[in-house]
Amino acid sequence: MELTDSFGRIHKDLRISVTDRCNFRCNYCMPEEGLDWTKSSEYLTFDEIARLASIFAERFGFTSIRLTGGEPTLRPKLFHLISQLAELDINLALTTNGSDLVKNAMVYKEAGLDRLNISLDSLNPETFYKLTNRDELERVVDGIKSAKSSNFDSVKINVVIMRGVNDSEVVDFVDFGIEQDVIVRFIEFMPLEAHGIWDEASVYSAKEILSDVSAKYSFDQIDSGSSPSQRFVTNVGSEFGIIPSVTDKFCSSCDRVRLTCDGQIRNCLFASTHLDLRSLIRGGASDEDLIDAISQEVFRKAESHGIGQVNFIRPSKSMSQLGG
Repeated sequence: MELTDSFGRIHKDLRISVTDRCNFRCNYCMPEEGLDWTKSSEYLTFDEIARLASIFAERFGFTSIRLTGGEPTLRPKLFHLISQLAELDINLALTTNGSDLVKNAMVYKEAGLDRLNISLDSLNPETFYKLTNRDELERVVDGIKSAKSSNFDSVKINVVIMRGVNDSEVVDFVDFGIEQDVIVRFIEFMPLEAHGIWDEASVYSAKEILSDVSAKYSFDQIDSGSSPSQRFVTNVGSEFGIIPSVTDKFCSSCDRVRLTCDGQIRNCLFASTHLDLRSLIRGGASDEDLIDAISQEVFRKAESHGIGQVNFIRPSKSMSQLGG
């Protein structure tokens, strides 16, 4: 059975937020006073997550699952969940800020994790501190090195580029990718920060990023498959990518569904509605009940996120609460 929306898009990629808490207080996604965290008693249990993941993988044919947060490594004994999900016939990934990888990269690999995406928005210690309120850049870089030595299928660095904040570091990140043998992906700044101050002028576009890279490297675009990232290979053989979520939205080929830590299905990061699977599960719903409810929710998915349109409505939750 394929999971499709009303526009015929087939969905194969499940993003699971296992916690909305984070140990970095990133200024662009979290207000100074913090956020109202979900109570741990309201989280889906690992068994509940595994049950839903099994439905997506075995009944809907999903091929990829990514664990996100908040910061997913804050969830105690995360390796147990990784082990459960690794039993499914899927590609299993984790998005993290890298703060615990020196200690646990190999633990996650041995538990069955295939890929790592590490969020890192600055290589400048001062900018990193301004963004995260943490003096832990060296720890994150060491975590990236640990991840590489753990032999994951891939290690990617996700960089949200913000005008006037870190837009001067584009070439530095390409150099970093070459030095560390990792793929750097630049992501256009989206209106998902908790402050509600985003405007289009803060977006450093894919076109500008490519212009910066071309000042030092020549490159060719390569096939991206179903990935939302535009992929490029430089003249020295390194790869980088750009996710132009705002200036060249990929909604027409989006194949993602998101499950929040408290059991909400979100058919889009910018969806204004959700389906409460936790209540269904804890109310005794059968697998067939869940399959029917999920199918109906995904079928209602909008044609696009609507960023830049006059009728665009910001989501009620920030990125740290929804997951990547």
